[in-house]
Amino acid sequence: MKATDTKGDGYYHRVVDCQWACPAHTPVPAYIRLIAGGRYADAYLINWRSNVFPGILGRVCDRPCEPACRRGRIDQEPVAICRLKRVAADLKDDIAARLPRPREPWNGRRVACIGAGPASLTVARDLALLGYRVSVFDNGHAPGGMVRTQIPKFRLPDSVIDEECGHILGLGVELRLGHWVNSLKAMLDDPQWDAVFVGTGAPRGRDADLPGRKEAAAHIHLGIEWLANVAFGHVAKIAPRVIVLGGGNTAMDCCRSARRLGGVDVKVVVRSGFDEMKASPWEKEEALREQIPIVNMHVPKEFVHENGKLLGVRFELVKAEYDGQGRRELVPSGEPEVFMECDEVLLAIGQQNAFPWIEKDLGLDFGPRGLPVLDPVSFQSSLPRVFFGGDAAFGPKNIITAVAHGHQAAISIDLFCQGRKLDARPPHDFTLVSQKMGIHEWSYDNQVSEEARKKVPVKALEKTLKDIKLELELGFDSLMACSEAERCLNCDMQTVFTAKACIECDACADICPSECITFTANGEEDELRGRLKAPARNGAQALLVSETLKTGRIMVKDENICLHCGMCAERCPSGAWDMQAFYLETAQAGKEAPRT
Repeated sequence: MKATDTKGDGYYHRVVDCQWACPAHTPVPAYIRLIAGGRYADAYLINWRSNVFPGILGRVCDRPCEPACRRGRIDQEPVAICRLKRVAADLKDDIAARLPRPREPWNGRRVACIGAGPASLTVARDLALLGYRVSVFDNGHAPGGMVRTQIPKFRLPDSVIDEECGHILGLGVELRLGHWVNSLKAMLDDPQWDAVFVGTGAPRGRDADLPGRKEAAAHIHLGIEWLANVAFGHVAKIAPRVIVLGGGNTAMDCCRSARRLGGVDVKVVVRSGFDEMKASPWEKEEALREQIPIVNMHVPKEFVHENGKLLGVRFELVKAEYDGQGRRELVPSGEPEVFMECDEVLLAIGQQNAFPWIEKDLGLDFGPRGLPVLDPVSFQSSLPRVFFGGDAAFGPKNIITAVAHGHQAAISIDLFCQGRKLDARPPHDFTLVSQKMGIHEWSYDNQVSEEARKKVPVKALEKTLKDIKLELELGFDSLMACSEAERCLNCDMQTVFTAKACIECDACADICPSECITFTANGEEDELRGRLKAPARNGAQALLVSETLKTGRIMVKDENICLHCGMCAERCPSGAWDMQAFYLETAQAGKEAPRT
């Protein structure tokens, strides 16, 4: 193998698995250490730069960082990263004085953002910091988009949304509520707009074209529309017997909301197996904890009614079969059909994009799925002044992905408005700083905690099931937060190896508690991985490979099992090993690209 190239940010960024997995690349270990030290406002502001909505995401993020967490490989349970983010939001001091002020003077450019969801608000924040005049249009009564209308208040209170949207509006962003944009052509014909960003989400729920759907329509509701009506207070109760069709997070929100609005017999029915459901594992757990059964491998066939009054749903039972390539197909099991009685049905079987306000002859290209044809990096459409992001760009994803889209679209809009090429994108900033304080001391706590993952305390079910606006989770207190933060393995504290300083005493390999360091002869990667001290079976995780040493051997370190404890650097007599803090700030609009 060739020696590992560690000169840029690419290698060390990938070692910080949680940050790499986060679409917005939030510096997770850095803010977790601040939380452990009680510096909640500092931790919040690190988050605010990257993911914009720490309080919101600390409650309802899809948590792509947690499956990537290295702690989960040695301890089964990853660090509760998402819930620690909430700690920073809940326990911070007043940060108003530390937030940026509206940028003056105005740079002469105006940008329109259509939709007031997380993607649009991210674009608005990033551009407002550069002196743009940004106007956000939304037909709702308050900013937040589907974050406000589709996520139940027992998971995400309005007060949290109000606060974090307020941080953005405080930068001088204009918010035009109750404003339905019915023509993109009219927006583009208006000379005041230098660019238009579309962040309207995927607002249309998928329907089920089954026998009985039209006749029993009064008792069958699209899940995302029903959740919006609940959020606005238009729906305050539901019939006792409810079936929720679908296996995603919207289905979980529907069933849990139905329980709080009077549903006694509420069940979720899914065509797939339990493990294949799209819903987050913790959302399924919460539904089961609230006595909501999840019935799998049932495909709806008919809404049974009597003169328009819904009686129930008839299902076909299916089973999974796999072909030679491992592709799954659901086929009838041959068992008798099942009839389930119910009074109302909530359809949560998917979401679709809808752009009825974009004229067909405008020259904006759409693909076969009804999604705009976009440059995957710049998010620019076939109309150069029009950019997309969030669910409106590539279909339904999640909040943190929408934020990441917003950052990239803001970079593109800024470059476009300056008349520059959109591929001249700025790089990330990163630093590597030694943490050495003495021979055996580091400026971070390098002791590996033996604590188990903390469970977030919740309010009693008998209370929360009676009040749909009562937040279920209490969040960590400061003591629980500190204990959970100590479980972080500080993966951003990089083990930096200097080959020319190594005297090949093998002391580091001897003392390493995880046996991740091996001195050996070089070879092809697959063969080399198999003969390390602890064979490196995870091919997706990098090996740190040194240059050839004096004896002809190389040093190989398996990043997959390294605990970042620093014992190698403590033991090394020649200073060949050092623990250096890697800190990456993602590129945002306004940063200069390197000149060539």
